[in-house]
Amino acid sequence: MVNRKELSPESSPQAAYGARLRRSREARGLKQDDFAAMIGYSGRHISGVETCSKPPTRKFSRSVDAALGLVGTTESFERSWAELRNGSLLEGFPEYVGYEGRAAELKLFESGVIPGPLQTRAYAQALADSAVERGVITCEQAEERVSFLIERQAALVRPTPPLVVAVLDESCIRRPIGGEVVMDSQLQRLVDFAAQPNTMLQLAPFSLGERRPFDRLVNLLTLQDRSVVSYVESQTQGHLDRELTSVLPLVRAYHQLQAESLSQAASVAMINEVRKGTP
Repeated sequence: MVNRKELSPESSPQAAYGARLRRSREARGLKQDDFAAMIGYSGRHISGVETCSKPPTRKFSRSVDAALGLVGTTESFERSWAELRNGSLLEGFPEYVGYEGRAAELKLFESGVIPGPLQTRAYAQALADSAVERGVITCEQAEERVSFLIERQAALVRPTPPLVVAVLDESCIRRPIGGEVVMDSQLQRLVDFAAQPNTMLQLAPFSLGERRPFDRLVNLLTLQDRSVVSYVESQTQGHLDRELTSVLPLVRAYHQLQAESLSQAASVAMINEVRKGTP
């Protein structure tokens, strides 16, 4: 066969996905163009996924499953895609999100950007689009990133919703993301969040200076059995921890942060001042 690229499925999870796609297609006697016509993609796209020059997406994987009769099975390509996606996330984050969706209480701290559970779709899209422009992710991956966030937020909407406490560094509300309209809508989302009966919002003002105990994302989850899980994230690493000796210092530091931060009323007032353009 002319220009047939040999695959190395052991080289990476994405390569394993591509090799399995080729095997499944060829086992049914389908050429790339024929298979592409079945699932609504081009033959070039099929070739790209098989040879790792294009990453698979959830939409693509679902189309493959429908064509091959693998929907809902343990061999589904959507299942492989989920494992592939989780493998590309920071260590500990997929497991953390699973805990987050079942937690009784969430305590969030973030600096620089609004935390995911509080983001509007437009704000999240602006962040994802920026990553595309920088060449970090593809357009399809950006779409998946936003969809994943919306699913994550939906998991917090329950008959008995969790208590959600968010302490945000002042930089979160002053750093413009997505333009004036997007940012104004995001700040309104924070005001609406603060008004809910199961939430608490506080801002850690710049004036805290060196008294601010955290310099990066820190999330604390209280589970239904009252155990506490911590998740700390840097630019390149995420760490999930259930060890009490490691988690308790973070819990204490979070309480100290709350005590030093603005009250919810003062925090909402600052947000409204920023929306009006008041220094």
